[in-house]
Amino acid sequence: MGGQAKAKKKSKAKRKDTKPNGGALMSPQERMKAKMQEKAKKKTAEKYTIDQLVEKTEECIDNFDFDMARLYCQRALDIEPTNLTTLDMMGNICTELGEIEKAKQVYLKAVELSPEDGHSKYMYLGQIHTGMEAVQYFSKGTEVMLNTMDKHTSEASAFGAAAFPSECAVTKKDVSVAFCSIAEIFFTDLCMEEGAADRCKEAIDKALEYDEHNPEALQLMASYLFSIEKTEEGREYLKKSVSSWLPSLQKEEESLASTEHDMEEEKDQNKSNIPPYESRITTAKLLIEAEQYEMATEVLEDLLEEDDEVVEVWYLLGWLFYLQLDKQDLTSNGVNFRKSAWTYLSKAKKHAVSSFSTVKFLQLCWCPSAVEMENESQSLKENESWNSLQGELYGKLRCEDAPMFEHTEQLLAELGGDGEEHGADDDDDDEAGPSLDNIEDDFIQSSDEEEDAMDH
Repeated sequence: MGGQAKAKKKSKAKRKDTKPNGGALMSPQERMKAKMQEKAKKKTAEKYTIDQLVEKTEECIDNFDFDMARLYCQRALDIEPTNLTTLDMMGNICTELGEIEKAKQVYLKAVELSPEDGHSKYMYLGQIHTGMEAVQYFSKGTEVMLNTMDKHTSEASAFGAAAFPSECAVTKKDVSVAFCSIAEIFFTDLCMEEGAADRCKEAIDKALEYDEHNPEALQLMASYLFSIEKTEEGREYLKKSVSSWLPSLQKEEESLASTEHDMEEEKDQNKSNIPPYESRITTAKLLIEAEQYEMATEVLEDLLEEDDEVVEVWYLLGWLFYLQLDKQDLTSNGVNFRKSAWTYLSKAKKHAVSSFSTVKFLQLCWCPSAVEMENESQSLKENESWNSLQGELYGKLRCEDAPMFEHTEQLLAELGGDGEEHGADDDDDDEAGPSLDNIEDDFIQSSDEEEDAMDH
């Protein structure tokens, strides 16, 4: 009897041991899928090295094929789950795909594995967090960068420059950009916190200490000075910032270059100094605030050349010309400003209306009936794919700002019919924004292409 009791007990323990592996809880289809995945992992490990998979991942990222990049990167992580370089790449890919929660988990794993080496994971975590959490991540990333620079300097001094020729992985510009990120948060999200102004100024000073020519740092100093009503000083910093990349100001410097080689080097340097698209929109706003209308016009027109579907750029151009109406008598110049204001504001309105319609269309594609949309509203909000798609559209068109749209309509109403008489509505319809005709075909075609890519 005792032996039988022991046998039963042993049998129960054995059944219990199978549960953690999931075998007893998996359906036949799930077991088959798991086996195929294990087989694919094994085949990949036999066929490709980590370096080859990372190289393929980078190639896909360079071609903006983030779905395929994720496949290659995941294969690399299957072989070596603790590879920090691959984890950083996976986090970046997930961020690009709008999978923010997944990206966060990947970066946190990298932090757990190597908290004191590699600053990029902290910078990414700072970008996907807000408020004081973001400040803490950026601050830690800055600390890691400074430690890396100090270590490199010490080693170079100890062994000599000839024996230690490699460059440091971190530059002063990297540190400057990190301090700019901290300053930006105290200037926006945490602006109402006690001591925010002082911490903002401290971070900007640090940014300029490490790179006195950083356009972003100079622009932040201009913003700070405007906020404390030191307008003239702010204008000087803003001009310094813009002069490092704005084409019209660069022509003056290029003309002073002594040789053709110097001019080529100057052009390359200028291209590397050009701030991101969103940052230049902020530049235009500051130039308008400083009444530097010609420079603001040049910045905004350059932005339109890069991408003419951004509502805010059209709106700012219209607003810029509207503001100059008060400074002109009713002469031919005044008429031109009125016509330009009407034209750009009309464009802004058309693009905004078109983008709103596109969002509504996509919602209907997701949940065809009004009842279904009402019932599924919560699931839509929680659906990561939908949030990513909607975020991408809003990021592209900048149409989420309802007050901006209302202000556009108010300005057009104030301008009245005078703008129409100058032919503002004679523009081709295809310039009014993205067409909704056959948009569903584009999404279907895109989906089919993605499936084909996954199969290969």
